[in-house]
Amino acid sequence: MVPFLDLKTQYAGIRAEILQALEEVADGATYVLGPRVAEFEEAFAAFVGARHCVGVNSGTSALHLALICAGVGAGDEVITVPMTFVATSWAISYVGATPVFVDVDLATLTMDVRQVERRITNRTRAILPVHLYGQSADMGPLLEIGRRHGIPVVEDAAQAHGARCQGRAAGTMGLCGCFSFYPGKNLGACGEAGAVVTNDSDVAARLRTLRDHAQGRRYYHGELGFNYRMEAFQGAVLGIKLKYLEGWTEARRRLAERYQAGLADLPLLLPTEAADRRHVWHLFVALHPQRDRIRQALEERGVQTGLHYPIPVHLQGAYQHLGHQAGDFPVSERVARECFSLPIFPEMTNRQQDRVIETLTEILLEVEYA
Repeated sequence: MVPFLDLKTQYAGIRAEILQALEEVADGATYVLGPRVAEFEEAFAAFVGARHCVGVNSGTSALHLALICAGVGAGDEVITVPMTFVATSWAISYVGATPVFVDVDLATLTMDVRQVERRITNRTRAILPVHLYGQSADMGPLLEIGRRHGIPVVEDAAQAHGARCQGRAAGTMGLCGCFSFYPGKNLGACGEAGAVVTNDSDVAARLRTLRDHAQGRRYYHGELGFNYRMEAFQGAVLGIKLKYLEGWTEARRRLAERYQAGLADLPLLLPTEAADRRHVWHLFVALHPQRDRIRQALEERGVQTGLHYPIPVHLQGAYQHLGHQAGDFPVSERVARECFSLPIFPEMTNRQQDRVIETLTEILLEVEYA
């Protein structure tokens, strides 16, 4: 069996460091926020090149707080994409705003910047691009549109730890960048965690109070706050793993190159890395019209796959009230209908990957000549 992800092998390689860090947290008896979270915040801010990092309890919470700090509220609109995990839109809904969708570009599967400006109205309060699968959206034009219209850009960088666009790190180009450290992410905690990075000191200060019940000082609450604090155990784990992230990313990039070479002649639409970007390959997502048949055949032959994501947000039941129909965002709908994710993780061996390539090749030949 070739697993889709192998967190046990990753853990085995750093087990002693992780256990020591967790033991130190337990001995110190500071379990929420505290020095290990602060140390991680400082290290992650330096890693991405931001002035501030504010640790929270999930990527969803990071998005929620970032939109509050961007000034988004009830009755407002936020421009985003339907081809993403639903948490992107949850955050918009949490602040009482409405997600306004634009389609994705088929080459990069990120926001089609050509569609953005015509969706701006007098109610638009933010633009929320998603750096999907590990590749940054085309941020230059988006930032220019935001500047021209006085609209902040908030980046959903949940899958893009270490990704770059024109030399700038994902998450550092807009007002805020929002990261998830869910266990399966390129930088994953041993549980739930997230962070917001920003270069705005006032925004950072507000984020720090909002995550902790909006306490400017203890028991004084200046606005509605939230219990979105990062646990110390997660800060400790992330601090250890961050030291290995660049090496893990280079392993992912090498694996992606091997996939692209080994699958190049097959009837698949393969993912690409835009010329001005650095892809960190959180996922390697290919497209084929007979996706479900291919996935089933791979599973039967011992290759696990993933599915990210089979229903675009505009067709989810939770957003029926927006009135969208099939056909409104054809690229996103095609991707959702045809996408499947192949195994890609830093500990993956060439032998495992060769098995995936060989098995997929056999299946596609069978499908073609059936």
